[in-house]
Amino acid sequence: MRIAQVAPLWESVPPPAYGGIELVVGLLTDELVNRGHDVTLFASGDSTTEAKLSSIHPRALRLDAAVKEYGVYEALQLSHVYQRAAEFDIIHSHMGFAALPYAKLIKTPTVHTLHGIFTADSAKLYHHAKEQPYVSISNSQVDSQLGLNCVATVYNAIDVNRHRFFPTADEPPYLAFLGRMSPEKGPHHAIAIAQKTGLPLKMAGKVDPVDEEFFEREVKPHIDGRQIQFLGEAKHAQKNELMGRAIATLFPITWREPFGLVMIESMAAGTPVVAMRLGSTPEVIANGKTGYLCDTVEECVQAVRDIDKINRVACRDHVTARFSVTQMTDGYEAVYRQLASGIASKNGHSRTPVLLTSH
Repeated sequence: MRIAQVAPLWESVPPPAYGGIELVVGLLTDELVNRGHDVTLFASGDSTTEAKLSSIHPRALRLDAAVKEYGVYEALQLSHVYQRAAEFDIIHSHMGFAALPYAKLIKTPTVHTLHGIFTADSAKLYHHAKEQPYVSISNSQVDSQLGLNCVATVYNAIDVNRHRFFPTADEPPYLAFLGRMSPEKGPHHAIAIAQKTGLPLKMAGKVDPVDEEFFEREVKPHIDGRQIQFLGEAKHAQKNELMGRAIATLFPITWREPFGLVMIESMAAGTPVVAMRLGSTPEVIANGKTGYLCDTVEECVQAVRDIDKINRVACRDHVTARFSVTQMTDGYEAVYRQLASGIASKNGHSRTPVLLTSH
């Protein structure tokens, strides 16, 4: 099958550090190539892939200070993709709502993975294009009020073999937090949990310009280099070791997280996750077996105190069984076959909504 994978340009594929969408796109693309598909990856020019790479810009936009208007490059990339639409059997967009207007105008079906959440503004465009085929990355993500044609739920995945397993945590014990330093990721809650338990907290993640004020106000004043440490942005090996040596990874989100790769990355390393019960967390964490689901900071504090009840081998086995690249690619292949066989019409409009849940 001839497949176009369309990735955001903000990060390379795969990303050197933070970038969940780009990581998933990279794993999916390479596995599709390994299965014999003819795949073209539309991404930044510094991406690394087994597929054919097509790019309208030589590097990830986040790394290019000369780029001032991201939307211009997004439009250029999508124009390039859809000018070549006849070359593909399926176009798979990971670009959010940006590809929706283009997809309505061509015959090649486009499937859109919903990597984010719906805002009041974006919901208007999604509703306008509700008949196009969508894939959700968790069941909790689907907003029934929009009436979208969600043909499948396919969970994100990681390559478990690239994640070292740590059978025991370090002594003295510490807590880990990885993620953007933003209100929705809850680093301020992670600090509160660490302070209430008396345990050290090691934090890693990027600070986007939009979050600088939050970071300066809610996070930075607590960083003392002893109990609360901020390590900056971490690459794969650093993230794996940081989480793997911790007694728990904190995931105290304040929003309905669509998936959250940090959870499965931590469990693959053997480290249980203490998370707020929001969005996809009940679908990713086996409560009481691979971590704890909580409703308040106080419950998170108690969960940390009970963390030695969790079996670290069970954490890794859970990821291997439910969130492998094989399972993810199987799910997407089923969607591609569904669309290519005519269940969706040539202009991308669904004739019969079908739920193919890959769990």
